[in-house]
Amino acid sequence: MSITLQALPEAERGQCPAQYSFGTGFSDHMFTQVFDAGQGWHDATIKPFGDLALHPAAAVLHYSQEIFEGLKAYRRQDGGINLFRPDANAARFNRSAHRMVMPEVDPEFHVEAMKELVGLDSAWVPGDEGASLYIRPTMIATTPKLGLGAAASYLHFIITGPAGPYYPQGFNPVSVYVSHEYRRAVKGGVGEAKTGGNYAASLYCSEAAAKKGYTQVLWLDAVEGRHIEEVGAMNICFVYEGKLIKTPTLSGSILPGITRDSLLQLAPTLGYEVEEERLDIHEILADIASGKITEVFGCGTAAVVSPVGLIAMQDKEYNINGGQTGPVAQRLFDELMGIQYGERDDPFGWVIPVT
Repeated sequence: MSITLQALPEAERGQCPAQYSFGTGFSDHMFTQVFDAGQGWHDATIKPFGDLALHPAAAVLHYSQEIFEGLKAYRRQDGGINLFRPDANAARFNRSAHRMVMPEVDPEFHVEAMKELVGLDSAWVPGDEGASLYIRPTMIATTPKLGLGAAASYLHFIITGPAGPYYPQGFNPVSVYVSHEYRRAVKGGVGEAKTGGNYAASLYCSEAAAKKGYTQVLWLDAVEGRHIEEVGAMNICFVYEGKLIKTPTLSGSILPGITRDSLLQLAPTLGYEVEEERLDIHEILADIASGKITEVFGCGTAAVVSPVGLIAMQDKEYNINGGQTGPVAQRLFDELMGIQYGERDDPFGWVIPVT
């Protein structure tokens, strides 16, 4: 299937503005394609960015049949543009689609659509240090019906927009509040799918934590309420004595992060040991208190690596590394960002040039 191009005239195209923030400004064009039962995917188009028209009874509005992804395009020093592991995002997109009873996309075509879209809107890829072009692939159910059941028609679209550095004030640690009362997901549910309902369900606790002065929420398993899962929109890692990195094993209720997977592959090449296992929150807090754990950090597309300087549970706070960014988090951040921007070698074949 080919992509029909409906590009704006050159004179009507914009470019990355001098001031921008994540998720509030969008590039000139968007990609769309439509799925209908019996016909499959069709009408793949790159066209001017604009509003969607939905029937008021569209299934996505009533039964939340929806998935999305998040990845970035990076401006290299030579002016070219890199995508980072778009194939991995495409594979996860399809796993989410399968879990939400939605049609899968051709992963190679999905990546090619992103490359064409980013190439067309290359003027929107910022060149500022640490900045990038955020890419949001999405699929929604569009069948107009109020009866519960999988839809028969879907819209797959991709939009992009400039995103500034995640740490405009410096690479500073965040504070995390352990949710001991509310749960995010359960094994067998949709926790490992990237679907909007997971994030909507987290808002109540996230807002409550913010009112207490904490940046993120650390979720525990929904069965025993003791095993660590993930932090807000990130996976989480614990560093023992500056050498061993532990992260919760994927349980079926944890989103399998692309950045998490990248760090687990990258860290051993830098001399660190890595382990995936079930992590008991009480043991982790005891290891923080004793000094065995020297660093904690989150990892995800937005922040890449996010140092954690404080964890709070039931009104007791545990300080980590004096509230300062540790050397392991800093090195992993520098190395992975270097690969993404083409400033370091990419022995893994993760980077795909757009231009």
